[in-house]
Amino acid sequence: RHQKKKSLLTKNDFGHYFRKVVIFSWALTAASCSVEQHCGQSDSKPTSVPLPFPMAHGTTTLAFMFQGGVLAAADTRSSCSGLVACPASQKILPIHSHLVGTTSGTSADCALWKRILSRELRLYQLRYGRRLSTRGAAKLLSHMLHPFKGTELCVAATLCGFSGPSLFYVCSDGTRLEGSLFSVGSGSPYAYSILDQGVRWGLTVEEATSIAREAVYRATHRDAYSGNFVDVYHVTSKGWTRRTREDLKEEYYREKEKRRLERETRGTALSG
Repeated sequence: RHQKKKSLLTKNDFGHYFRKVVIFSWALTAASCSVEQHCGQSDSKPTSVPLPFPMAHGTTTLAFMFQGGVLAAADTRSSCSGLVACPASQKILPIHSHLVGTTSGTSADCALWKRILSRELRLYQLRYGRRLSTRGAAKLLSHMLHPFKGTELCVAATLCGFSGPSLFYVCSDGTRLEGSLFSVGSGSPYAYSILDQGVRWGLTVEEATSIAREAVYRATHRDAYSGNFVDVYHVTSKGWTRRTREDLKEEYYREKEKRRLERETRGTALSG
């Protein structure tokens, strides 16, 4: 009887809990607007201090589903215009034991909203005794970010979870997309060229890891804002595991060795 009552409460109270979180994000928006008005900024449209140079930045993140779970990979270069601000930043952020998120956009915004999402999911688990699904987490983050549409908030996250393999893309304007393969960032067009031809459902873990690393390597070869190292996370029913961080030059040397062997094989075939 007690278990039945608990499950009914969980089902009926979720809408109320969800509304409270959305109201919290609206309160953040209202607070930021009041601060801007107090500082003498225009009521109609908030303005920002002009920067001495354009703050161009970029990244390469990707995630896809296969029979072994969900795989996420990203480079580690944080850039600010022509400056490499940090060569070893972490762009894949664990949210809880069965959920990680790849981040693209402003580093501070991504870190802040990752902490907010982690807190809300932990509170949900403590209240109701179970984890919120990846779909629910994506919907929650989307509704929290939507009030900031049109502001300078810049967050583009891919949530990779296992309540069954799940993959969702969430953007700071409230966009929420479900799919089996995503690549986000300035290097994503180059990464897609590898992912589209190599990703399939029946991949093994080693094959999937190899494709992910090659996709990041190809992107960093053409995109100046991506580079240095590659991080790979694998999410399964047992939780997420982090693969060893690898310098992208190792992928370069593997590629050179592969081409050398191909040339030798062709030369042997022609001479034979």
